[in-house]
Amino acid sequence: MTTAVRLENVRKRFGELEVLRGITVEAKEGEVVSILGSSGSGKSTMLRCINMLEIPSEGSVWVAGEEVKFGSTRGAVSRSVDTAQIDRLRSRIGMVFQSFNLWPHMTVLQNVIEAPVHVLKRPRSQSVEEAHALLEKVGIGDKANQYPAHLSGGQQQRAAIARALAMRPKLMLFDEPTSALDPELVGGVLRVMRSLAEEGTTMLVVTHEMSFARDVSSRVIFLHRGAIEEDGRPEDIFTQKSSPRFQQFLGR
Repeated sequence: MTTAVRLENVRKRFGELEVLRGITVEAKEGEVVSILGSSGSGKSTMLRCINMLEIPSEGSVWVAGEEVKFGSTRGAVSRSVDTAQIDRLRSRIGMVFQSFNLWPHMTVLQNVIEAPVHVLKRPRSQSVEEAHALLEKVGIGDKANQYPAHLSGGQQQRAAIARALAMRPKLMLFDEPTSALDPELVGGVLRVMRSLAEEGTTMLVVTHEMSFARDVSSRVIFLHRGAIEEDGRPEDIFTQKSSPRFQQFLGR
């Protein structure tokens, strides 16, 4: 299988605090990789380095076989030197955040078509047609003309997933997509994600939903203090074959 994304010896520091400590990992096309770990273990920072919302302090990132070009200052990676490349690679990555991040002054439909029309320069009529299909796909086809404030949290998150899918991404990143939802709303979002996995969508998912990680993932990664403690198949990692630290995490 082709590699969708690869991180090699990625480190990320915020001042004296080192959040990622030499992360090396890759995901193949069609894989669903669940990323587990306690709060502060570096899970979200890892995703943000893939989407270039954070620039690694050291190390390399590849997206779809293409190395991201970073500049360096005194040996430490500090900034991108090719903004055109960053924009192009970001257009291949869909990201769904914990807090939805929908534009409140736009309807759901407007949220979904904004990037395809203005970033990818697709015809508006085509983008609208595809947006309606995506909203039906995620189960909120009747909410196209509603504003985000009039939707439940679960509906807003499904709208955010439709918005990310509208860019036809090669890779989907989910940063704790259900953690801000009431328990009764979690199931609807997870069903959409399961459907995407069944369709072969490449996904990296930071999650605390153990059933999703166990039943849907191709692989599970466990981060501890900015380093990968476990990386394996769910059927292996959710057994006594895994480390005592991961077993302790599951117990909590």
